[in-house]
Amino acid sequence: MTSIKAEKRDLVGKKVKNLRKAGKIPAIVYGAGESGLLLEISWHDFQKVFRQAGESSLVELEIGPERKNVLIHDIAFDPIKDVPVHVDFLQVRMDKPIKAKVELLFEGDSPALKLGGILVKVHHELEIEALPAYLPHQIKVDLSKLKNLEDKFTVADLSLPKGVKTHAALEEVLALVESPRSEEELKAEETVSAAGIESIEVLTKKEKLIEEGEAKEGSGKEKE
Repeated sequence: MTSIKAEKRDLVGKKVKNLRKAGKIPAIVYGAGESGLLLEISWHDFQKVFRQAGESSLVELEIGPERKNVLIHDIAFDPIKDVPVHVDFLQVRMDKPIKAKVELLFEGDSPALKLGGILVKVHHELEIEALPAYLPHQIKVDLSKLKNLEDKFTVADLSLPKGVKTHAALEEVLALVESPRSEEELKAEETVSAAGIESIEVLTKKEKLIEEGEAKEGSGKEKE
């Protein structure tokens, strides 16, 4: 299990800027009897742990002599620098199954692509349920099973890890291979798109004329 060290903090509000300047991130842990413990963690350590665990794998939070089993529940990012500025940890009970969304890892080569097929990844994550100790970081989707055009990879085709289950429908499509489009189909799509644009332009002109007419009527009433 990946672990990260944390320290209790007293700084709140605008004062947490001083933490960030010192290379630390303000954080909080709650859940499983913990109402909300304020913490600070190393920015460098967190980046490393997040790459390894993501938001679905269990992390051991070290707070002095204490050890808490947590998930990285939520991350707030700086909108300009795109770096984490706050982290929420969710403490979990090891004997109670939890639900989590796990990233799908698409691997392997689809033989259907050599036939001119187009690979479409329908979903990039899947909600699963498991005991915290069994939560995987990723779930593999083997694209080599897509051998022919129009083949589909569904939830039923997954090999879920031990102790992991999903409530998603077995027929839910995760990836598929579309047949290559003919020149006629591409031209038809272009025609439809062009017609849609013309409709928007005509509608815009019509709305403009209506607005101008209403404005003239309004000015005429004022003169009366």
